[in-house]
Formats: sequence, structure tokens, C-alpha cells
Amino acid sequence: MKTFVQLALDWLDLPVQEPAAKSQDIKSMLPTQTLSQISGVARFHHPRANRHIHLGIGSADYRLTRSRRKTIGMSVGPDGLDVRAPRWTGIGAIENALQEKGEWILRKLQEMQERQKHMHSSMIEWRDGINLPFLGEQVVLQLDACHLFKDAGARLERSVNAQGTETLSCLKVSVAQSASAAQIRDAVQAWMMQQAKQLFVQRLNHFAPVLGVEWKKLSLSNASTRWGSATSDGNIRLNWRLIHFKLDIIDYVVVHELSHLRVMDHSPLFWETVRHVVPDYAHRRAQLKDETLPQWK
Repeated sequence: MKTFVQLALDWLDLPVQEPAAKSQDIKSMLPTQTLSQISGVARFHHPRANRHIHLGIGSADYRLTRSRRKTIGMSVGPDGLDVRAPRWTGIGAIENALQEKGEWILRKLQEMQERQKHMHSSMIEWRDGINLPFLGEQVVLQLDACHLFKDAGARLERSVNAQGTETLSCLKVSVAQSASAAQIRDAVQAWMMQQAKQLFVQRLNHFAPVLGVEWKKLSLSNASTRWGSATSDGNIRLNWRLIHFKLDIIDYVVVHELSHLRVMDHSPLFWETVRHVVPDYAHRRAQLKDETLPQWK
């Protein structure tokens, strides 16, 4: 609940209604591609919004949180626009700051909305016959309860195409056709994690001597925003979902983490260390950021 003093401050500091001409000015500043994307969106929503603002050619519900901070902060996440402000800052000052960043806010809200749509469309429907990326190639999932496989209950079968080249064919999993989505997912994940750990150990052992470092322990992670980490005592953590990517992308992440055993920050010296082993690391890093993986949950 707002205090009486805060309510008074908000009332005395009401935002001034912007004239229509200013909205046109903001519109003229936006790139053509951004305009075409945003113009069809009337309003961006936030599930826990407590305020609303018009920003030139768009508008947004946003959540305002007050705290003991000294400056106004804003961020765009999966829910929408979140704004954090000092307790004694009036609404007018807050929304003036939002107007100044209006172009950035609308662009980020649109990008986040598109990303959420893409993520939703990439959710895995766990059933027989779906395609899954494995080491940069698509494999077909085949449920086969008639066979028991040694490697975590699954086996990757390969075939040869008309040109005589060996290609990945299907991933057979010892799960019944009547299995639930969760049972299928868990079986596939167990196999992929096993494959990931075996491959990561191989690549760590390959690149560690090149960098002149020693790694002590490997752990698998399932972080949503981090592909790997390293500690000064030689412990390496790698996200098992890297197994979806091509080997050169995996190698970049492995070299990145091993390089931290020599340089623990991201200084120019660190990147030069990475470049020494992976000259095109910037290209591989961009691929890692741009490619969208299937959503497991």
C-alpha cells in the first residue's frame, strides 16, 4: 500500500499528456524494419502490471517496483517491462525516463514477444517419430520397447545414403508406444546426458594440453542461460544441452572454459588465449547465441 506522502508526490508529479506531434517524432526515428514489426501491436502486457504508459506508436503495461535504490532502472524480460525506482521519485520523473527510452523499450518488447513465440513453437512434443537435433544433425526418435539397449536405454542407429556417406538415422529408445511424454523425455535426456559427458571428457582431454592446463573434474549443468563455467582449481561445468550443437560449437565452449584456467576474467588476454586455439571463435560464439534449441519442458 502506498504511503500518504507517496500518493501526494505522485499526484503533484503527474505526467504531462504528450501532444500527437511528439508521437510522430518518435515514429520517424524508428528504423523501417522495427516500425513494420511494432505497428501491428497495440499494447504489450505484463501479468503483474500496476501501471500503463503510451510510448509513441505503442503502449505497455508495466510493473513499477520501489526500493532504496538511487536511480531509475528498467528491464524487459519474458513477462514484459519492469521498472525499478527510488521511493521518493515521482511518477512524472519515472515516466519521463520511460519516454526517453521509448524506442528501446518498444524494440525490446517486440523482440521478447517474438522470442517467446519462437520458444513456444519449438516446444518438443514427446512422441514417436519426432526429430531431435544431435551434434548439429536431425535424428528421428523411435520408441522400441522390444529391445533393451546398453547405453542408457537407447541406441543411435546410422544408415548409408545413396552416395555411400554414413548419416545419422534414428534414435531408438527402450520405451513403449504407450509411455507418457515425461517417460519418453526422461529416457532421451538420460541418453543425451551420457553422450554429452563422454564427448566433453574427450574434448577436454584434447584441448587441455594445447592450452597447457589441467582440468580436475567435469560436472554437467542444465542452466537456462549459461553454457559453462570454470573455477581456478580446475573444476569445469558444461551444459549437457550443448550436445544439440555441431562439434565446432562444442569445441568453442570447451576451449572457452579451459582458457579460464589460465585467465579467470574476460580481459583481452583471455580472448587472445581463446583465439590462439580457435581463431574463428567470434563466429562460433555468434552461432551459439543465434541458434534456438528445442524446449524440453
